[in-house]
Amino acid sequence: MPTAAVNPYQWQLDVDTTVVIPALVLLYLYALGRHGAPRWRIWCFAGGVALLAANFWTPLHHLGLYYLLSAHLLGNVILAEWAPLLVVLGVSRPMAEALARVPGWRFVTHPAVALPLWLVDYFAWHVPPVYDYALTHQQVLIHLEHACYFVTGLLVWWPLLQDVPRRLPSGARAAYAFAAFVLAAPLGLLLALLPKPAYHYYVVARPRVFGLSPLADQEIAGVTMATEQAIVLFVVFLYWFRRFLAEEA
Repeated sequence: MPTAAVNPYQWQLDVDTTVVIPALVLLYLYALGRHGAPRWRIWCFAGGVALLAANFWTPLHHLGLYYLLSAHLLGNVILAEWAPLLVVLGVSRPMAEALARVPGWRFVTHPAVALPLWLVDYFAWHVPPVYDYALTHQQVLIHLEHACYFVTGLLVWWPLLQDVPRRLPSGARAAYAFAAFVLAAPLGLLLALLPKPAYHYYVVARPRVFGLSPLADQEIAGVTMATEQAIVLFVVFLYWFRRFLAEEA
């Protein structure tokens, strides 16, 4: 059962991310000093960090933890898709080559490994009993959930955006992006179409923020997730499909 403060719009600082986000920035600055990166990649990384900060250091985080499923799922999308995409784009080739020397990195970034890991992570954490349990045990599980989203997000984008440790043909990248969309889309669509709320945690939340019922909140969450994935993954698919056609011409 939610144990939030009375004001659902308050700003709540996530203590763990006051360490994690600066540590991520320091790690990138160290890699930048050793290996360098084009300016556009630095800006991509900065954008990814900015998204993480917006997710955890604004009222969105508090709303998602205690009141609104839609706010929480938006945060999950940021963690599992948007921020990892920009962070992976921020990695220069010399940085990627250094990572490729880490034992196991070649294996976990293989498309046949990275995509299933991302999908299993996404779906497993959204199973209603697991989701409710994580939100009622926020001291540990919610942080593990967030870490899993971000790490598997990095892995799933890697084969699409990096050429090291393997360079996928453009056609294979287009197929990979399309498969990611097709396989991930049912989650958002299911939440949008369910006739009753799936998560008890948000049913008992008080007060009703913006006057939304739990079911309306869930429908907004599902539509938002499905729409976001359709747009982002379609754009990536279209980019690589056009590259594929140009190479075959």
